[in-house]
Amino acid sequence: MQNNVRYFLVALKRLYKSVLGFEEGTDKLATIEDIKKDISFRGHSAWILMFSIFIASIGLNVNSTAVIIGAMLISPLMGPILGIGLSIGINDFDTLIRSFKNLGIAIFIALFTSTLYFLITPLSIEQSEILARTKPTILDVAVALFGGFAGIIAGSRKEKTNVIPGVAIATALMPPLCTAGYGLATFKLHYFLGAFYLFFINSVFISLATFIVVRYLKFPVVGFVSSKKLKRYHTFVTIFVIITIIPSTIIFYRVIQETRFRVKAENFVNEKCNFDQSELLNYKIKFSDTLSTIDLYYIGKEIDQNKQIFLEDKLEEYGLTDKNWLPMTKVTRLRIHQEKDSLINLDERLSEFHNSFRLNILEDIYTKNNELIKDKDIKIKLLEDEIIKLSKKDTLPFYQLNRELGYHFPAVRNYSFAHAVQLITTPDTSYYDTLPVFLLNFDSTLTARAKKEQIGKSEEWLKIRLENPNVKTLAY
Repeated sequence: MQNNVRYFLVALKRLYKSVLGFEEGTDKLATIEDIKKDISFRGHSAWILMFSIFIASIGLNVNSTAVIIGAMLISPLMGPILGIGLSIGINDFDTLIRSFKNLGIAIFIALFTSTLYFLITPLSIEQSEILARTKPTILDVAVALFGGFAGIIAGSRKEKTNVIPGVAIATALMPPLCTAGYGLATFKLHYFLGAFYLFFINSVFISLATFIVVRYLKFPVVGFVSSKKLKRYHTFVTIFVIITIIPSTIIFYRVIQETRFRVKAENFVNEKCNFDQSELLNYKIKFSDTLSTIDLYYIGKEIDQNKQIFLEDKLEEYGLTDKNWLPMTKVTRLRIHQEKDSLINLDERLSEFHNSFRLNILEDIYTKNNELIKDKDIKIKLLEDEIIKLSKKDTLPFYQLNRELGYHFPAVRNYSFAHAVQLITTPDTSYYDTLPVFLLNFDSTLTARAKKEQIGKSEEWLKIRLENPNVKTLAY
């Protein structure tokens, strides 16, 4: 039995070497020489980098994937990144310093060039190619790592292949730097940070893949390091890699949560939000960790209070609202926008037109591109404002407010609510108005000064929470 296991392991090792082994055909000295030769940015290489940055920036600006790919093929950015991984793998401190120095020069040239371009370009629209590089995830880490492995393995062969250009395209070193320049030019810090973090991820994991392959192939080392120092270096690298991965993991988790929410929200809209004589024109879904929103745009017969209550009750059924989700409450707010007093029979009106023409009319109504319906848009806005005012006065989420007050203001034991009548006097006229008033009952151990401070803070919070600047709070 033992001999059979040993024979199986030997056969498996031979199979691995014959199919997956890549030690044979490696030109170690030539590989080291080629990588070192491409590290420096001076003269022609600096100009090539600058021109490729301009090309990539133009591609991002006009949303052209082909132009961006062309810029990535021209770019010499891979040199110092491979140099960092190589120098760590062979203990070459001088090459490591030179690689970091030239990578810094390359980053400066790239950011300066792309920022300059986006400052002078008349096209300032945020295209999808730009937005795609502002939220790196753990998947980008995998692309950089596997791309780095492919690049260094192909680069170490005696017979050269066309893998390196493919690696440059897959790992996308150029577009993130150009997007970072866009963030600087438009003073959008979150775009700069997201895009530069993507470039940082690509650089780190291409270097890590290079280091691993260089050590695996046992490239000749320049200087020897004691086992104690080597262990300390390995620990440092491991910690650094983990810290680098953490933000991308968090972003990826958030992307998953948002995707799940959008799927549930779209199912809810498609299955529950269609009513007879009321046509759903459009809907907008906005995800947040605590308070997400679904905006529904209707035309036709009014969506009355009963239908609104029905829709809000169905939110929890679809997993869009969970009042028991701790430590914070996950809530989806449903907002309905409609032409409230319309008596138009949509079926009769819309059946007269061809489908394409009908869609054009409906699009004009809500995008305000047709001058003939500007008066209608103003009327809709006024009616929406009136609906919002009425909803603030008459329908308050008391159950939810009770939970949130207890969370934000633990000293509040309970509260009461009422509408108070106030006389408003102006130079021209006088009239009565109703104000929402909250009566708060505080813990008896609270000092008068602390109670006064809590009243002020709770009033400001309620104004923001209820979107009503007229809210007042009193203590009893």
